[in-house]
Amino acid sequence: MVISWEDYFMGLAHLSALRSKDPNTQVGACIIDSENKVVSIGYNGMPRGCNDDEFPWEREGGFLDTKYAFVVHAELNAILNSPRSVKDCTLYVSLFPCNECAKAIIQSGIRKIVYESDKYAGTEGNIASKKMLEKAGVELVQMDHEISVDLEIR
Repeated sequence: MVISWEDYFMGLAHLSALRSKDPNTQVGACIIDSENKVVSIGYNGMPRGCNDDEFPWEREGGFLDTKYAFVVHAELNAILNSPRSVKDCTLYVSLFPCNECAKAIIQSGIRKIVYESDKYAGTEGNIASKKMLEKAGVELVQMDHEISVDLEIR
């Protein structure tokens, strides 16, 4: 049996997420062009040059004591690390993009987002994200099943 392109690309997003040191939320992203070629991948992590072990991964506390001040999300990492334009590409991401990533997705010219989880649906950030993406004409597709990437690390 051969897996679908959708499952393959979401699997790559999940594989990328395994690089994240975030103990709570590991997110991966994979950007694909119209010929089903991988353009870029990303995961949520600290900016280049910032050691993951020297910055906080906590979710609660003062702003500077949490990950929220420092982490670059998977979608933005994939966009920023792309060796070429991502205009008219499709983004596969394991978690629906936040409102900040939505801005970067729109500005970069990505035309379609295929996502798996929408666990923050209904939050203000999620509502803002969907509103911007829809107004900008970005197609949103939620997968009807989850992808599992089980690796035995040796």
